[in-house]
Amino acid sequence: MVRLTLDLIAKKSNLKPRKEETTLQYLKKITHINFSAKNIDAIEDLSLCKNLSVLYLYDNCISQITNLNYATNLTHLYLQNNCISCIENLGSLKKLEKLYLGGNYIAVIEGLEGLEGLRELHVESQRLPLGEKLLFDPRTLHSLAKSLSILNISNNNIDDVRDLEILENLNQLIAVDNQLLHVKDLECLLNKLMKLWKMDLNRNPVCLKPKYRDRLILVSKSLEFLDGKEIKNMERQFLMNWKASKDAKKISKKRNSKNEDISNSHRSNFETMHHIVPVYYPQVGKPKLVFFSDTQRCLANGNASPESSQEDNPKIIEDMGNLSLKESESLLTKNDVCEPHLLHNSKVKKMCL
Repeated sequence: MVRLTLDLIAKKSNLKPRKEETTLQYLKKITHINFSAKNIDAIEDLSLCKNLSVLYLYDNCISQITNLNYATNLTHLYLQNNCISCIENLGSLKKLEKLYLGGNYIAVIEGLEGLEGLRELHVESQRLPLGEKLLFDPRTLHSLAKSLSILNISNNNIDDVRDLEILENLNQLIAVDNQLLHVKDLECLLNKLMKLWKMDLNRNPVCLKPKYRDRLILVSKSLEFLDGKEIKNMERQFLMNWKASKDAKKISKKRNSKNEDISNSHRSNFETMHHIVPVYYPQVGKPKLVFFSDTQRCLANGNASPESSQEDNPKIIEDMGNLSLKESESLLTKNDVCEPHLLHNSKVKKMCL
C-alpha cells in the first residue's frame, strides 16, 4: 500500500520546481494534485500545500478521510471508488464546491455541516449490504439547503426522495436506478424545488406508471429535461390545455350534480310538505275540488299556525275520510260543471261528466 505524503507529491508532481526553489516554496504553489489509481490507502498531512484547490484521489484504497483540515483552499475533491464508509473531517473546507464520493461504502450522507459553498455532491452507487438504502442526515441537508445545485444519488436503492424538498436551489437531480415508486411523491418534490430544470429517474419503477411524464411536466414549470429527454414548449402547452379542459369538465359535472341534488331535495320537500288530499267540500253554488296541504288543513280548522292545529289534525282527516264519493256526487246538479284544471282524479272526471 502507498501513503500520500509531501515527499511523494514533490517527486511525482507534474509541476517541476525551479532550481532556486525550496521544497516548501514548491509545495505552496501547487494547486492540483492527481494521484488517482495509485494504490493510495491513506492521506498524510498536506498542510504545507496552502494553495491546493483540486485533489484527485479516485480509484484507490482509502478507507478514511483524514489530514485535509488545513487544505482550506480546496474546491474540488475526487474520492470516488475507494473504501470510505463515513464522511468525516471535511468541516473546515469552507471553499469546497464539488465533492465526489461515488462507489464507496457510505450508508448515510452526513458530516457536511458547515460546507456552505458546496454546489455539487456525487454519492452514486454506494456498495451497501443487500436490502439497505442510502439515507440522509437532516442536519446535512439543512446545511446544504442554500448552496447545493447538483445532486447525484443514482443506484442506491432509494425509495423516497421527499427529504430533498429542503434543497431549495437544486437545479439538477440524478436518481437513476433506484426504487422510486410513487408519482405523487415526485409531484410534491417538484412543487418545492422551483429551480429544478433537469431530473433523470430512468430505470425506476415509477417510470412505468400511467401518465408519469405528463404529470411531472404539468406540476413543474422549471423542468426542461426529464429522463434525458427535452421538454419542448409545444408538449407542455398541449398538456396544459388538456388539463384545463379536463378540469372544466369536472367542474361542470360537479355543478350539474349539485343542481340535480338541490332539485331532488326541493321535489322531496314539496312532496313531503304539500301532500295533496282531493275532496269535495259541500257549499252553495258550484262544487269545487279543494286541496288540503298541512298548512291548509290548519287554516280550514280555524287555527293561526300549524303548531296549534296538531291536536285537531286527526279530526279533520277523519271528517274528510267520512265524506264519501257518493255524498260528494249528490251535491252536484245537472247544471254544475267542474273546472277542468281541478280534475286530478279519474273518478272525479267521470262524475263531472
